[in-house]
Amino acid sequence: MVAFVGTPALGGACVARPTAATCGARTSTFVAAKAVPALAAPSTAAPAALRMAATKRTDVPLNLYRPKAPYEATVLYNARIVGKDAPGETMHMIFNHDGNVPYLEGQSIGVIAPGVDAKEKPHKVRLYSIASTRYGDFGDGKTVSLSVKRLVYEDADGKEVKGVCSNHLCDLVPGDKVAITGPVGTAMLMPEDPNATIIMLATGTGIAPFRAYMRRAFTENHPDYKFTGKMWLFLGVPTSSTLLYQTEFEEMMHNHPDQLRCDWAISREQTDADGNKMYLQTRMKEYAEELYELVTGPAKAHIFLCGLKGMTAGIDEMFGELFAKDGLDWNEYRKAMKKEGRYEAEVY
Repeated sequence: MVAFVGTPALGGACVARPTAATCGARTSTFVAAKAVPALAAPSTAAPAALRMAATKRTDVPLNLYRPKAPYEATVLYNARIVGKDAPGETMHMIFNHDGNVPYLEGQSIGVIAPGVDAKEKPHKVRLYSIASTRYGDFGDGKTVSLSVKRLVYEDADGKEVKGVCSNHLCDLVPGDKVAITGPVGTAMLMPEDPNATIIMLATGTGIAPFRAYMRRAFTENHPDYKFTGKMWLFLGVPTSSTLLYQTEFEEMMHNHPDQLRCDWAISREQTDADGNKMYLQTRMKEYAEELYELVTGPAKAHIFLCGLKGMTAGIDEMFGELFAKDGLDWNEYRKAMKKEGRYEAEVY
């Protein structure tokens, strides 16, 4: 079991398996936890054969569980993590996998909703970025966490439509079973270099992999790993009530002021000096020269994007203007960064 540094509860999340007495003592980013039923005895079934990625990094678990044979995890925790006035509902959920679904920071798992679709076929797998480190939120290597927004929208006829998988997940309660697959993905893996400079750009639940990065770097205490680099997070959300994991991140900044910076872009509440809405790229422009130096200078910063597909255009425009001042082509530079493993985008 990995040890934790700082306070024993971050944002209301317990770092030991929860009980009614120990969980929910703080209500900030997380709401007070529901009582969690006692876990069943650990599974005695043999874990799936370990498949490794064909990448430079070794020991990357991939596709241990597939749609035809998913792993049945148990829900330990599922609670709303946005304010009552937030546009939409976002939940933080923790599943117990008894150590049978190992993963790394930056990977995703698949979820299969029960039932069948309109064609009487099983629902397709939906992928979700993992929001916890390989050790999970309780530090025992037996859980995986997700950050999921409930999808509800109106179709062309004005009829309410609910996303099958997101609503299935958001409705789960402790003790329920959930079918998961994976893990998958190698592109968004946290850099192995403990001295790396990492720029993280996220919108909404795209914060998930970066929460995992930051918890590994600043919350957990590893005997064989110590992060000595720097991280800079830019998080874009519509309202302050939708700032996910804010208390956790602010505590990390307090404990590691020389290594971690976090900047929020709250589009419906903030504006720039010219009165424009504060989107992610708008906030980044305030630090344009500093970002440019981190990306092109000796730090050779990594850039990771995760969130809505629409975020890329504004970010590319911001960097494009910045690079053009020095006669450089951002698109070509970005391609070179990607070849070096310093640029990755996971958008949806």
